[in-house]
Amino acid sequence: LFYGVLAGLVLLGVRDVLFVYEENRCSMTYMYEYPEYLKIKLPKKTTRRYPAYELYLYGEGSYAEENKNLLLTGIPVLFLPGNAGSYKQVRSLGSIALRKAEDVDFKYHFNFFSVNFNEELVALYGGSLQRQTKFVHECIKVILKLYKGREFAPTSVAIVGHSMGGLVARALLTLKNFKPELINLLITQATPHTAPVMPLDKYLTDFYTAVNNHWILKAQDLRSLTTLSVAGGFRDYQVRSGLAFLPKLSQHDSALSVVSSAVPRAWASTDHLSIVWCKELILATIRAFFDLIDENTRQITEDPRRRMSVLNHHFVRHPAKIFEENPEAFTELTGAFMWITVRTSRWTYAVYNDSDGKYFTFPLASHRKSYSHIYCENSMLDTSSWIYGCLNTNSSMCLEATDLSWRTELLPSTKIVLLKLEDYPSLSHIVIQVPPATGNKYTLACEFFRKDSRTVQLPVTHLLSFGFSSSKILLNSSGLLYNVQLQHFHQIYQAFKIYVESYCQSHKERKPSVYRLHIPWSHEDSITVAKVPSLTEISAKLHIAQPENDNSVPELNIYSSSDCQYEVILKTSLLQVLGQIIRFHAGALPVYVVANILLAYGGQLSALMSRGQCSDFSHELVRTAKPYKIEPLISIVVFLLGFNWFREIWESLSLPEVDAAVLSSQDAWFPLVSLMLFLFGTGIAYWSGVFFSTSLRLFSSLWLTLIRSTVLGKDDKLITPRRLCGVLSLCLISWTTCGAFALFLIYLQYLFKDSNCSKETSQNLCMPTVKPQSLTNSTLKATQSLSSTTVAAEALNSLRIHVTILNLFTWIVLLYLPSLIYWLKNLRYNVRLDPDPCRSTALILTCILEILMYSSTSEMKASKLLKTAAKVPLPLSVAMLAFGRLHLFKVPHFVTVSLLLHVVCCVV
Repeated sequence: LFYGVLAGLVLLGVRDVLFVYEENRCSMTYMYEYPEYLKIKLPKKTTRRYPAYELYLYGEGSYAEENKNLLLTGIPVLFLPGNAGSYKQVRSLGSIALRKAEDVDFKYHFNFFSVNFNEELVALYGGSLQRQTKFVHECIKVILKLYKGREFAPTSVAIVGHSMGGLVARALLTLKNFKPELINLLITQATPHTAPVMPLDKYLTDFYTAVNNHWILKAQDLRSLTTLSVAGGFRDYQVRSGLAFLPKLSQHDSALSVVSSAVPRAWASTDHLSIVWCKELILATIRAFFDLIDENTRQITEDPRRRMSVLNHHFVRHPAKIFEENPEAFTELTGAFMWITVRTSRWTYAVYNDSDGKYFTFPLASHRKSYSHIYCENSMLDTSSWIYGCLNTNSSMCLEATDLSWRTELLPSTKIVLLKLEDYPSLSHIVIQVPPATGNKYTLACEFFRKDSRTVQLPVTHLLSFGFSSSKILLNSSGLLYNVQLQHFHQIYQAFKIYVESYCQSHKERKPSVYRLHIPWSHEDSITVAKVPSLTEISAKLHIAQPENDNSVPELNIYSSSDCQYEVILKTSLLQVLGQIIRFHAGALPVYVVANILLAYGGQLSALMSRGQCSDFSHELVRTAKPYKIEPLISIVVFLLGFNWFREIWESLSLPEVDAAVLSSQDAWFPLVSLMLFLFGTGIAYWSGVFFSTSLRLFSSLWLTLIRSTVLGKDDKLITPRRLCGVLSLCLISWTTCGAFALFLIYLQYLFKDSNCSKETSQNLCMPTVKPQSLTNSTLKATQSLSSTTVAAEALNSLRIHVTILNLFTWIVLLYLPSLIYWLKNLRYNVRLDPDPCRSTALILTCILEILMYSSTSEMKASKLLKTAAKVPLPLSVAMLAFGRLHLFKVPHFVTVSLLLHVVCCVV
């Protein structure tokens, strides 16, 4: 029951990550003409060096025909696909950019290039990342050569990288002969920047370390490159958004990280693939591209400040105006408009078929003492200016004004502006412009208020309240804006359900309410639009934990209807808490599972040593898999590493950094989570063991039913010429082709061997007894029965050990499986996988397993090293959890050490 509950909790967390998220609010992008991909001819040297890679130019219809002679005059943009991505994913960007160019009569246009990486699995195999990076460098040089001799020839390219393509683009700057000025703009889509999703090999983690260290150390030299990272939000369960945020220390003023749910005019979470074709995001990207064009050079501007201004305009705060680099500071309000003075603190005006324009002026002198802020909203979502600050007054008219429309913020159903009065001491009036409206219907509203009267504090419920307790507030006043501060909401494991219920006095038609969950330390806001009156459920959880020196508080901004009351109820969501744990640490679960299996394996060896019999895997797992044997030691080491003297000793011993200490520095770890992950690992190990044993029995029955069993004479020698030839053959395969392939072959061999052992053991245990006819026959039968029972018991002990070893080996094969898939996919280009992350491990494991599969427990009982072999799995499990959480490729190494001792016990 206990392990069933653990497995159920894991499944609930997985369900929350994979299925419980907002609906897809992205629109599909469509091509108006058939897309074409023109293959660009590369130098022969490049083609020979990178035979699997290609470069294409995107086009449609007549535009594609014009570009077949490669007389290009546009602005080059290079698209880099990600893990298993296709070069054809560029079509959404290319098609919308082409439509935008048609709107401006091709005064400016973009040429979209795309790289074919042969859909390689670079997120799981890091051996080809460096090769891809070097190929992209060659592509950039080829692209720029296409424009030589043209008017307004570019000297740099812009890059859009999806998933791992964004990391490859960043890695260009680590190449020795790469010139940083070849890239002026980099936009990444759902790229895991900070760490790999699954650190399955050393090449992958080393690549990340090299890229991130370079960007941190060379941050000052990279100011000329503007970088935007867009994450997908909670719909993207493949790359969590926290990984898509650029490293904290790199380029504060030339790098920007946002979540798609916070991007103006998109406000939608995207999954890992839809971020490439989400129309709302693609439109924001293309609009930004066109606003980045310098009219003099007809290329992307070389001014880093302007580039950041454009990106902030389209991806952070959109003022509902067309971008202007240097908007006019002052303007004159002209036109035969009626001037109306408003002296009340709250004002609402509905516009419908007004033929006359109006200026509404709000004198500030009478409001400065009583109020601290003015808030205005306008449901007309055009791009014209509408709110001004008056500097001089002549009776009731404003002669000179500053355009406050640039302080506007666009929301889904309205545009708003919030001004702090003390920030504008020189203003005498606020002026609202209402132009003539023919056939248009919209509303405007303004109110003066004190900030403290509209700000309420709502303490969040405790993480362990499990939703049984709640926090509640009732907003009684009839204002237009409320700020609900969510106190003590700062950890990634906190997850809440917020219920907002609106009550209205009358049943007239109202504008919808907008609820924004604002996270002040990162651009990860989420916006919900709700009808009034209604009951709305909002999920509150974080992508990034609050930084150490940040004292800001997350807020729920309620943009409300004036005659409605709102009740806010907050509860902890257990399911979403489990989802957050799985979202942030699912990649570490294999480490915990293997550590639990290794503990059970050590328990079986201990039982064999003490009682002479090997216990069942499930029984030993229950007995030995105790978190108090491992977790306290790791927690103590992490605590001591906080002291300089201990850290100096640790580093002097050349010990690697403890993964838990790294996660703690990122606010992504605390002991309770580690305990839960250990228990989750125990539950998965238990049920995987049950499933594996059952499957092995069924497979052995089916195998021996279909194929006639052959009885081979038992060979007491562990090493025979035949087995030696098998080992050498597998080692040769591992060295000349792929280590994972050799491991897979010996895994199948071991599986068939254990299937035979399982069937033979079952037959021995079920042998019928023969009734003795005489005393002599009885004695003889008893001796034979005793001998048969001993043999059967020995066979059962050996089978149990073999099943556990095979269970361990299954996880090793799974961890190395991506390398095998990558090798099979690229077999037509190269027979040998180079570099191979598991070649050396495969050579060792092949030799070990070829001996182990023919070993028995009787050989181990006589060994003097059995006691050592039984004790070693515990420290290996501790080391595995200490150093393997962020380095999954280290897990097979610890298992190999334990199995090597097993072989030594069989021999010595």
